Amino acid sequence: MKHSFLYSLPGIGLMVLFALTSVQCISVPGNVADLIPGKEPKGLDEKTIIAGLKEALEIGTGNAVKIVSQSNGYLKNSDIKIILPEELEDMADVLKKIGMKKDVDKFVNDMNHAAEKAAEGAADIFVDAIKKMTLSDARKILEGEDDAATRYFEDKTREKLYDVFFPVVKNAMDKVGITKLFKFLLDTYNGIPGVKKTRFDLNLYITNKGLDGLFFMLAKEEKKIRIDPVARVTDLLKEVFGSLSS
Repeated sequence: MKHSFLYSLPGIGLMVLFALTSVQCISVPGNVADLIPGKEPKGLDEKTIIAGLKEALEIGTGNAVKIVSQSNGYLKNSDIKIILPEELEDMADVLKKIGMKKDVDKFVNDMNHAAEKAAEGAADIFVDAIKKMTLSDARKILEGEDDAATRYFEDKTREKLYDVFFPVVKNAMDKVGITKLFKFLLDTYNGIPGVKKTRFDLNLYITNKGLDGLFFMLAKEEKKIRIDPVARVTDLLKEVFGSLSS
């Protein structure tokens, strides 16, 4: 399978992201009163509520993209750092033993920086998916599990994101010399007598690991935000969420 922060604090946009799902068993009827027991509708209809959700999603996904695409966004995050694949671990161990540890470490660093560069192009694709979201899509997100929105985005955008990530990863690797470094490391290893010859599609690996990391961060933030206080950062969100809490 093909696989400027908007606000100053990481994740603050995502604190709005799933605010409508911060209570359990939510449904999205035409009457806001049904969203939270005992609350009056305050004149807000389903259309306004869904508009608030879409705005929250746009802010939150934009913020998440900026978190992972910043310098060291992958490299310094142990949850999504791209490490050597199992297929290359033996190669790396052998190369380190013959004095090439710095080369192997640079290789890992450059893989992560390539993913960070590629992630910059994700925001527009997420925005397009949000614009195409139907009322049925929004209901499923509001009523869904902790990662309902993440699964929605992965289903709707992964293939498009792959097409964006792959050429950027390849170009970034070529630019910083990682393609040549990898070839050098691979040729050096394969030239050692007695080792099992290794082949590996590095572009494919970094692209898919980069996407996995992006969706992992979305899922992690989504789960956390569902139980966190709401941050009302726009007039529409203040209108929607203010009505629900007043």
